[in-house]
Amino acid sequence: MGALRTPRERWIEEGLLTLARGGVDAVRVESLATSLGVTKGGFYGYFTDRGALLSEMLDAWERESVDDVLEQVEQAGGDALEKARLAGQLTFSSQRLFPIDLAVRDWARRDPAVAERLRRVDNRRMELLREAISTFCPDPDEVEARSLLAFCMAIGTHLITVDHPGGRSRAEVSTRASALLLGGSW
Repeated sequence: MGALRTPRERWIEEGLLTLARGGVDAVRVESLATSLGVTKGGFYGYFTDRGALLSEMLDAWERESVDDVLEQVEQAGGDALEKARLAGQLTFSSQRLFPIDLAVRDWARRDPAVAERLRRVDNRRMELLREAISTFCPDPDEVEARSLLAFCMAIGTHLITVDHPGGRSRAEVSTRASALLLGGSW
């Protein structure tokens, strides 16, 4: 009986986790094999080289962070604003997706092909925000500005470490900012 091969998806998943922890330079065949407890020979049964793995990792990230999120949002139902809020929570509050997203953003600063992929993903995310905000805001310029600010807040709030005066918590300030941008009450 032959040895069981490590499934392709495990290589991709380990690559994504390694990307989130250490950036694209940390994604090495040898280190992934060690993490998986296998030899690197099995890798070449699925991928021609590291570049092929990186490409499939980006495919998996895009599918999971956009297609799967949008599918969950549609299944949950609700109005356009509820869908936009849920999409943001599923993406930018996820202990799994958000670190990968940040690592892809860092990688995109140095790789034009990755930057183009990120642009495509971000454009799909922005379209959801535009659709939601246009339900209560008729001015296209304001819709675009609010969408951009909401997107920046979703990413940036995790990167900014500030104190809020008056005993306000980060959650309170974020809730208020979200209400200002996406409509609704505080």
